Amino acid sequence: MDAETERDFVSFVEARSHVLFRTALTLTGDRHQAEDLLQTVLAKALRRWKHIHGSPEAYLRRAMYRQQVSWWRRPGHGRELSTDRVPDSRAVPDATAQLDLHLALQDALRRLAPKHRAVLVLRYLEDIPDNEIAQLLGCKPATVRSQIARALSRLRTLCPDLDSLAVKEAHR
Repeated sequence: MDAETERDFVSFVEARSHVLFRTALTLTGDRHQAEDLLQTVLAKALRRWKHIHGSPEAYLRRAMYRQQVSWWRRPGHGRELSTDRVPDSRAVPDATAQLDLHLALQDALRRLAPKHRAVLVLRYLEDIPDNEIAQLLGCKPATVRSQIARALSRLRTLCPDLDSLAVKEAHR
């Protein structure tokens, strides 16, 4: 790799890595896994940096989604452990309604299945249409819609006070 390409890559990473990390964290739900995901994708992108045209950030986000899906498909990777007891929810008595909403949502998102979290991130954080999500995840648009519906239902179950907190925040 020539020095100019390397400088271009380093300056891009310095400028945009925080945004890419936030996407990786939302996809994985775990800081360490997000760091691994972003580092893996950046290492792969470094080798191809000369050939990445258009929007490198979009390229890297797509690569993160695909890498995460690849990790999910590994046998036994990140399997959930079912229990008969629902854990107590976190209570922050002195926090504002917005902070309560943020913490409750963050906790509920962490407990979603990885594919459910991915479709919610792609739809609501990245604002990507169903057809593009289906292409990214290698499934049909109808599957994306059903996964979103299941994910939202699970999110409501995991965080039942989410609707009441959102309503309180909206009336402020």
